[in-house]
Amino acid sequence: MATATLRFYEELNDFLPRQFRKKDREIEFTEPAPVRHLIETLGVPHTEVEVILLNGLSVDLEQPVQDGDRISVYPVFESLDVTPLLRLRDHPLRVTRFAADAHLGKLAGYLRMLGFDTLYRNDWRDSDLASLCMDQHRILLSRDRALLMHKKVSHGCYIRAVSPREQLAYLMRRLDLCRRIAPFTRCMRCNGELRELNSGEVPQNLPPHVLRIRDRFLGCQECGQVYWEGSHYQVMKRWVSRLCAESTA
Repeated sequence: MATATLRFYEELNDFLPRQFRKKDREIEFTEPAPVRHLIETLGVPHTEVEVILLNGLSVDLEQPVQDGDRISVYPVFESLDVTPLLRLRDHPLRVTRFAADAHLGKLAGYLRMLGFDTLYRNDWRDSDLASLCMDQHRILLSRDRALLMHKKVSHGCYIRAVSPREQLAYLMRRLDLCRRIAPFTRCMRCNGELRELNSGEVPQNLPPHVLRIRDRFLGCQECGQVYWEGSHYQVMKRWVSRLCAESTA
């Protein structure tokens, strides 16, 4: 039986039992084994990892590990320049198209509100969701570590918070999303794109007071949902501004 020593850095320690955080940990394994296998055996999804050093050299997830090897595992870097190191993916991690698992419906709605292409259904099987993310190059958002460890998933983010608003605030900070937002350009209900309606396209079955005081309406090109800048719009606009100010502070 071979033995390797692993050390996880920064927020990757959140996936480990408290007694193993921020310290070396030895793991026994049968050779040959890819470094991905050892990392996920200890409970860390490969989607959370950005750089791996094997005996000081940068490697990818499929690098075989040998007896006595030392492995250092790092999360996504926000400010440190790691360009000389080998990134684990051949395109950026922060592609801003998402798919959310069954537990994240409200988060999906918030992301759509900010203009992000976000797919969501509450009846997807794990294997189908993983295949969708692979085929469409989407970031998988999930509270299920096992799902993020699916081999088909290359881009993903583990959502730690329970409150949908806290989930969104975390994601905005984690993926630096504020520079990419386009609020109120997607339908919160179905993810379709919104366009401005001309006067002849505005449904006349809207509340009479809305038709009387509003002159600008947006319509979803997929499901037909109609939006207008009511009091809820102003509340959302202030919340988005505050959210971005907090995420960049």
